[in-house]
Amino acid sequence: MHALVAFFDAEADKKVRELQQRVGAKHGYPPHLTYAVASTIGPKVRKELREDLERLWLPDLYLHTLSTFSTSENVLMLGAVVDTELLAVHSAIHDVLASKVKNPSAYYLPGNWVPHCTLVHDVDDEAMKAAFAKVFPVEPIRAKVREVSIVDTQTGEIDVLKKASTAPR
Repeated sequence: MHALVAFFDAEADKKVRELQQRVGAKHGYPPHLTYAVASTIGPKVRKELREDLERLWLPDLYLHTLSTFSTSENVLMLGAVVDTELLAVHSAIHDVLASKVKNPSAYYLPGNWVPHCTLVHDVDDEAMKAAFAKVFPVEPIRAKVREVSIVDTQTGEIDVLKKASTAPR
């Protein structure tokens, strides 16, 4: 699987990692927000994404809401405040991906997407309650986007599409 993600600046990264440690979570990747997931995001599409991302301003993310997904695997997360800038970036990304990637995940498509940063996942109900109690209440975290990358969830490879230093601030 390939995930298109935004990694955070050092300060936000540290704050999220502290929360993840408090709940005993172990993650293979730095804290991030996922814009899209598909079985394959190939080289041609990555080139288009790079070009499109160069024209976009990447807004700061406000991780403000402690929440859960209770699906087949419980997820404790920090929900991002949804504003027009965040939705515009998400929409622009999906305009590039539309009909060009294999097996896009419906959870990340416009209209379905819940922007968030996972604290812990795939735990039973009791562990979820305990994790929530360990971090509640949560101070809001302002996360500047450090980079936007494609993560190959099977190999661990990270392909940087845009560094924040190229974004106007």
